Amino acid sequence: MNNKKIMIYGAYGYTGELIARQAVAQGLRPVLAGRSSRKLQPLAEELDLPAMAVALDASETLERTLRDMDVVIHCAGPFSATAEPMMQACLRAGTHYQDITGEMEVYRAAHALDAEAKAAGVVLCPGTGFDVIPTDCLAAALHKAIPTATHLTLGFDSDSGLSPGTAKTSIESLGVGGAVRRNGKIEVIGHGELTRTIDFGRGDKFAVAIPWGDVATAYYTTEIPNIEVYIPMSPRRAKKMQRMNRFRWLLRQPWMQSWLKGKVEQKVHGPSEEKRSEQKTWVWGEIRNDRRGERKIGRVVTANGYDVTVHGSLAVAQFLLDYRGDGGYFTPSKLCGYELVEKLPGSGTIKVGID
Repeated sequence: MNNKKIMIYGAYGYTGELIARQAVAQGLRPVLAGRSSRKLQPLAEELDLPAMAVALDASETLERTLRDMDVVIHCAGPFSATAEPMMQACLRAGTHYQDITGEMEVYRAAHALDAEAKAAGVVLCPGTGFDVIPTDCLAAALHKAIPTATHLTLGFDSDSGLSPGTAKTSIESLGVGGAVRRNGKIEVIGHGELTRTIDFGRGDKFAVAIPWGDVATAYYTTEIPNIEVYIPMSPRRAKKMQRMNRFRWLLRQPWMQSWLKGKVEQKVHGPSEEKRSEQKTWVWGEIRNDRRGERKIGRVVTANGYDVTVHGSLAVAQFLLDYRGDGGYFTPSKLCGYELVEKLPGSGTIKVGID
């Protein structure tokens, strides 16, 4: 492993920097990369790490750079714009790809590249962070309990704050709406359209369906045709979301997206280390086979979302450094097993039973 190389692309972003610092704490020496040399150099000098500035649209330069890398942890959003160029470059260079995205379209794009990745012997594993390691691993554990399941519902209750990148990703979904999977197909629904009461692990809470990544990834993991994902929300806020549906056309406009993202850059900063240490996340899932009357509930408690992303992305990267299997598209649980989440600092054991 000592001669193998990890690149962290987007290392000067909030989460990319956290991953770089933890990599050094674990004895790794990743190459820091991104679009801006000016932003890279201070962190590279502080951590005494090699750094290189390369743009994603400089495809030949990027490919040459990647040929010397074994694994890329891609941290530069918005992933809707950056993931596919990096995946394509990794396929040409023979470099394993992972990212920390929560964007459903990125998962679908990676899944569509499965055949090319197999031919190249390259692993494509987007979502090696909070989205979607905990929920994906819980989905896999629940599926093992009821392999014939027809319905899967997932959710999480977290006090974690937003990083600027995560906030910008959320803004992109405002003009689209929510999403669920029905009979194997992803369907767009209105914001706040589906609600229910869920005990995520610390008492019953009103919850709303959101367009979380597992609407795509949990299907690739389990092939369960009906999937929903929920988070707790006050009924009052859910009503506000429902009213937002009338303005989705406006929220899709490029100028509106730019304005909202500009506000994020001004006002949103990732949580401090002290704040992260105080936060936990309660992850919940329900699996059913309605035809047979079977139902089980699963839960796992993890650290806050950003610490899960830091440790999860590095755990997957180290797994890939020693990987000798086939290439292709993988969800985190398909690649590393559903026990992956249990190995992360601050995580408990997945528990599956009947409530």
